[in-house]
Amino acid sequence: MSVVSACSGDIIGSRFEGTNNVDQPNFRLFTNKSRFTDDSVLTVATMDAIMRGGSYTDSYKAYYKIYPHSGYGSGFKRWANSRSKNGYNSFGNGSAMRVSPVAYAYDKLSEVLKAAKASAMSSHNHEEGIRGAVAVATAVFMARHGFDKELIKVTVEKVSGYDLDVKFSARHIGFDVSCQGSVPQAIHVFLAHNGFENIVRKAVMLGGDTDTIASISGAIAGAYYGIPKHIEIETYRRLPMFMTRKIEMFMRRYVDPLFHAPYTKINEDVKSLNMA
Repeated sequence: MSVVSACSGDIIGSRFEGTNNVDQPNFRLFTNKSRFTDDSVLTVATMDAIMRGGSYTDSYKAYYKIYPHSGYGSGFKRWANSRSKNGYNSFGNGSAMRVSPVAYAYDKLSEVLKAAKASAMSSHNHEEGIRGAVAVATAVFMARHGFDKELIKVTVEKVSGYDLDVKFSARHIGFDVSCQGSVPQAIHVFLAHNGFENIVRKAVMLGGDTDTIASISGAIAGAYYGIPKHIEIETYRRLPMFMTRKIEMFMRRYVDPLFHAPYTKINEDVKSLNMA
């Protein structure tokens, strides 16, 4: 299992964002146009907040200032540039795409749900924003503990109220960045398909907000299946050193005390491909 899998999905999906996307599964996973977006930035910000025991609000605003050109929504940008310590009632899928680290940091589902709600409330304090975060955190937590997919489905539906049999794509619903319009689709892709790479490819093929949908599907699939080494390496190639160090610290503390991110072997590649 690997917390970087959310970043992998984000980077792979980043160049396909929009409603007219690939309809064949054999597309190249990584090209020179593949880049990290706000999904990866705020996922690492969640890790940092957990490790510091600090405020999610402060962490999200701090990371926005470090990486201000990573594709944030207009509402988030206004909030991040404000002095407000309260959420802005958003039901966007930002709360869901950044939440996966909480599923690794706590040992009980009740603790995961509490942390997921707190991370969402910092900005996405609309009921739907909270629901999206809770659904994804539950799926990742159960996936990393090896529960079968049917039980994951039933439990996520119970805590969130989502219908995870949904099969809509962007061709049906357009470009939808709401939790209710994208999170069930992302979780359904994980439930309906097997293998990390295959799941991420299927998520991208849904179209629409491909980086976020693939990031969510990737986060769950990475917890369940792990992440192939070649995808992990290509992911770290495209993340700045600051973020890779934070991921390594988080992995060592909560997942594997012997973990080493592969950035030490591809240092020059990271420098040349850093998009921040």
